[in-house]
Amino acid sequence: MIKFSYRYRINVMRQSGLVTTSEVASSNIRNFDSGNSPSVRGAEEHPLDMLPVSPRNLSDDQFSATVTAIVSAFGDPTRRNIYLFTRESNGVTASEVATRFRLHPNVARHHLDKLVAGGYLDVFIDRKITTGAGRPSKQYRGSKNPSTVETAPHTDELLSFLLTSALERLPEDEIECMANEVGEKYGKLLASHMTPIDSQLSLHQAMRAIADALTAHGFAARSETSGSHRDTVVSDCCPFGSIALSHPVLCVVDRGIVRGMLTTLYGGPVPIKMSSKARGDDNCTVSV
Repeated sequence: MIKFSYRYRINVMRQSGLVTTSEVASSNIRNFDSGNSPSVRGAEEHPLDMLPVSPRNLSDDQFSATVTAIVSAFGDPTRRNIYLFTRESNGVTASEVATRFRLHPNVARHHLDKLVAGGYLDVFIDRKITTGAGRPSKQYRGSKNPSTVETAPHTDELLSFLLTSALERLPEDEIECMANEVGEKYGKLLASHMTPIDSQLSLHQAMRAIADALTAHGFAARSETSGSHRDTVVSDCCPFGSIALSHPVLCVVDRGIVRGMLTTLYGGPVPIKMSSKARGDDNCTVSV
């Protein structure tokens, strides 16, 4: 497994726009050694905790997935400004955002939907306001429960022990059934916050939205389309970490999440093909 030093982590965060050079300087970090512990002078509190996003309590996989999620959502300066603008309102339309930032409405809608998929914005229908075509207006606003990069490592460790113990006691067929059911329910829950109940996406749009949502939840996912027009979500990180290697059946959760989200976003059952590194495949993918 690749080990990230603190110097590397800070440099990645700075290059990704998560922290500025002045914020790093004011954090009172004097020197870094070649390992995983910074040398600190004159600070009772660990200086990395003073940064807007602290990498100190993240594992290497968590750090990589966190940076991927944040850069995916906010790596574009225009999207960051759209988020700040929308968060301060009670509801805005894609047309209003397009006018405010001088964008084509489709481009504005793309930025807004990506923020919705990441859990940073909520979407709702305001039937009191109609579009030029007479349809109810689709509105965006800041999420009541926005995604966060904060973690509770000790709680995660406890839950990992609990999950491992449960997996060792249950028959594999029961685990697979439960993993699929939980994943599908969670996928439907995620998707319910991403699109109004009477609004559905194309299969290609749905898979792109699913990749964005999975990235926000630690999968570092991306959407790809093959020459045969098959849409695939590729996950570069696994939130289950090493537990999935010893219990590959957990990969079924990923498939369940995608199936649940597709049911809500696309509106119908779709045959799904899955591959998993934990089961010996080259990549972790879900294809439709």
